[in-house]
Amino acid sequence: MATASTIAIAALAITALLNRHLSKKAERDNPPSGRFVEVDGVRLHYLERGTGDVIVLLHGNGSMAQDFESSGLVDLAAKEFRVIAFDRPGFGHSNRPHGKVWTPDVQADLIAHVLAELGISKAIVLGHSWGASVAAAMGIKHPALVRALVLASGYYYPTLRLDAIASLAPALPLVGDILSHTVSPLFNRAIWPMALRKIFGPQPVPEKFGAFPKEMALRPSQIRASSEEAAMMVPDAFAMRGQYADLKMPVVIVAGDQDRLIDIEAQSARLHSAVQHSSLHRIRENGHMIQQTATDQVMSAIREAASGSASRAAAE
Repeated sequence: MATASTIAIAALAITALLNRHLSKKAERDNPPSGRFVEVDGVRLHYLERGTGDVIVLLHGNGSMAQDFESSGLVDLAAKEFRVIAFDRPGFGHSNRPHGKVWTPDVQADLIAHVLAELGISKAIVLGHSWGASVAAAMGIKHPALVRALVLASGYYYPTLRLDAIASLAPALPLVGDILSHTVSPLFNRAIWPMALRKIFGPQPVPEKFGAFPKEMALRPSQIRASSEEAAMMVPDAFAMRGQYADLKMPVVIVAGDQDRLIDIEAQSARLHSAVQHSSLHRIRENGHMIQQTATDQVMSAIREAASGSASRAAAE
């Protein structure tokens, strides 16, 4: 028994050292390409392009600003707007201080404070997936700041989620630290192709997604942040479910009609019914990653939000 325990501990230690090496290599191979701002004890990395009215881009769980950059959305939007794409806390090159539960409300406050630091008093805010919850929280808590919302592939109402249940242990203190530094990166690396098929399906993974820094997403720190957000998904939706009617600005809701991760009728369509100043666009034959596979349609949603023309119509 003692020998088996010693072998197991040694194996975990070796795995932790390997993951640390791969994490450092990923950061060397993918240095920050944007700027940093420190607010409320958080050092956030962001990309900034273009001039004009401001649009803020907030990525989903497990991702980073390079998702929007690799999709081409940053450059496309920068032709018409001043684009600011954040690495949310714990993702990309942004840190995620311990001792705080990083709910959508908390992250909304942080982004609002950062925008004030940058001298921005009004912005269109686009959030994808988990980022849509942060964007919605910004609209609820900081309505004077948010000119319009674009909510893409979001999860807004609580449902039974087995993936959220599976994330409970990796999100726990100590247990989560051990897992994220040992077996979780190896496991996530093994299932990466399957995970991509699910989130991109029914569309194939586009070649441009090859520019996304996969190894950055497989670092222990980012896996830990991702586990925490997955575990919070259902309770956060429960807490926010009755507040969406408070959104008074134009809201453009967009989702792939074949999303394999989120039921868009139970989420996006229901949100459209709850928000008076909203429009809903179902993108045909697309899944969860519409910013990658339907970039032009997402750009059209941004233009609609900017024009303030969101209506009660549910567009196809």
